[in-house]
Amino acid sequence: MRRLVIDSATEACSVALLDDGDMVAGNHAMLGRGHAEQLVPMIAALPGKGRADCIAVNTGPGSFTGIRVGLAAARALSLAWRVPIEGYACLALVGAMARAAHRGAAIDVVMSGGHGEWFFQPFAADGTALADPASLLPEAVAARSQAPVVVGSQAEALAARRGSQPSAHPLWPDARAFGLLGRDSLRADPVPRYGRAPDARLPAA
Repeated sequence: MRRLVIDSATEACSVALLDDGDMVAGNHAMLGRGHAEQLVPMIAALPGKGRADCIAVNTGPGSFTGIRVGLAAARALSLAWRVPIEGYACLALVGAMARAAHRGAAIDVVMSGGHGEWFFQPFAADGTALADPASLLPEAVAARSQAPVVVGSQAEALAARRGSQPSAHPLWPDARAFGLLGRDSLRADPVPRYGRAPDARLPAA
């Protein structure tokens, strides 16, 4: 089965085409902004313009805009190709990427959030999530973080706040590493998971 993987939930933007789990082609770029303009050309540059039997997309938590861009592209291609979509969690992929390089170690994932907050999720050495992703102020993350290895876009900032000086490794999700995720990490209901409540509020009745 051929799968197209789309990841645009963070400052990074990446795509990958996998055939029965084996990499066919992929691309990764640190964009910061401009995902909407770059994502579709990145998909079109894949063999067969990325045509696949199913699509996997990063559903967050992460950038509101980036998550929506990825989901919109996945849904459009799903309708055009008549194939299913699966969603996967941003912090779970970053954690899986870190475990491949730091086997046998518990890992804390910390990524940039909104309004000065960080997205945080701790993982046991076997990859089990020890808590749900949370959007917290940096001092709250530093108080909760205990793993010897911290990874993510805010890994070095977290390490600087912790007195224990964990091993810190900046890391962003990469669609080409999708194969590191287990099947139980995929959801058949790819809805956005922003990680924090929206800023807008409905007017009072």
